[in-house]
Amino acid sequence: MKLNYLRKGLSTVGRWMATSIFCLSAIAFVWQGAFFSHNLAIAAPSLNSVVLADAGDRVKEKVGKDTERAKDFIGDTADKVKRTANRNANKVEQATDDDGNFIERKANRDRARIEERAEQDAAKTQKAVDKTKNAVERTVDNIKDALKK
Repeated sequence: MKLNYLRKGLSTVGRWMATSIFCLSAIAFVWQGAFFSHNLAIAAPSLNSVVLADAGDRVKEKVGKDTERAKDFIGDTADKVKRTANRNANKVEQATDDDGNFIERKANRDRARIEERAEQDAAKTQKAVDKTKNAVERTVDNIKDALKK
């Protein structure tokens, strides 16, 4: 007898708990829905696009400045490499008394090769910087277009 009495009590408590959770959930959904029915809670689309356009323009401007700085740095580095190669070749020429021997010719070939390689590397790096800049600008434009719709 006692087991049936206990089961009946647990059943009643369970039903009350399920009913109260259901009611609380319904109240929460109704309350949450009240906030979304007003447009005041949602940001104005026109303001959003203006802010987004301004942020996108600032990103593009910053990328442009940084790209120019990076290109200047790359060019300066290439010039420094060339100057160092010339200095080294001149030191070899002075050490060999301008005889035109094998070591001097080798130093001149190395200088020419280093200068050529510095130009090639600088051009490749600047091209990569331009590609990165273009990719960032395309991404900003795509984000602006996606959020405008």
